[in-house]
Amino acid sequence: MPETEYDPTHVEGGRAPAVDVVDLVKTYEYHHKEPGLRGSLSNLFRRRTLERRAVDGISFRIEPGEVVGFLGPNGAGKTTTLKVLCGLLYPTSGSVSVLGRVPSRREPGYLRRIALVMGQKSMLWWDIPAMETLLLHREMYRIPERDFRSTVDELSGMLGVDDLLRVQVRKLSLGERMKMELLAALLHRPDVLFLDEPTIGLDVVSQQRVREFLRDLNRERGTTILLTSHYMADIEQLCPRVLVIDRGRIGYDGSLASLVVKTAPHKLLTAVFTEPVPEADLVAAAGGAALRPCDDPLKVEVSVPREQVADVAARLLRVGRVADVGIEEPPVEEVIRAVFGAAADERTLS
Repeated sequence: MPETEYDPTHVEGGRAPAVDVVDLVKTYEYHHKEPGLRGSLSNLFRRRTLERRAVDGISFRIEPGEVVGFLGPNGAGKTTTLKVLCGLLYPTSGSVSVLGRVPSRREPGYLRRIALVMGQKSMLWWDIPAMETLLLHREMYRIPERDFRSTVDELSGMLGVDDLLRVQVRKLSLGERMKMELLAALLHRPDVLFLDEPTIGLDVVSQQRVREFLRDLNRERGTTILLTSHYMADIEQLCPRVLVIDRGRIGYDGSLASLVVKTAPHKLLTAVFTEPVPEADLVAAAGGAALRPCDDPLKVEVSVPREQVADVAARLLRVGRVADVGIEEPPVEEVIRAVFGAAADERTLS
């Protein structure tokens, strides 16, 4: 089926979204082949063509200036969706609009307003300094010299790579190269930035620096960002809203905080005592809530149903002298693991 023509008249309130996806479907055809010589001969005369739906009728909208996390297990359809939004892939059916344009048309005016950074693919030339690639991009995007210099100075300063612009890319560390990728992608000041695993393989310091850069970019320029990542710290620090996709379908669209509450009906209650407390007393104070393994004999961690937090905390305060107490949401990694695990269980049962 051909892609549906985008109709801007359906925009509510007169404000066009930065990204508008309606019933997007993307299918791939592939050939099935048995292993070995017999399979090869059979495939010559009777090739089996199968079809796989990478994206299966998803719909969502992203407003200008939003930062949205796109979550899902491997093969869920995240990268395929990003490629459709950038115009690298044609949708099988559905309506797709980015900044009021149809991405698959690849219009120059549209391409000047978006950027895609893929953590596992480079746009930099390996044997020359990054500045040479930036100069090429200046010509491609027809950026005036004054704007080019000011943008390079601003972005290289924010990323802390001023002294690396004239170093061969092959001699840069992975973290340094990733920062250069971001600089190159943002040179033409795009309105929408698509990021596919931008911190993959980076050390914790480089990851944090990239997150801070993206947060500043959104705050200062209002850049709309759609981000995929398997590092939950990226999502937690950058994305107030998340889309969860599995088997090509959107399973959740909302705030990260609401996803935590919906998926994890427990909170983590931690207490540190001034002296060891008998385990029987701790079990009684927990009132049936699950005690979590803990190496510190003075510390207890309890996974408590939300409605029982106050009661369990009060009982723990009575069983011993408490030096410190804390009540936290479960780690986001655990929440996302639970979401993906539930989806995997559904696939197994079906």
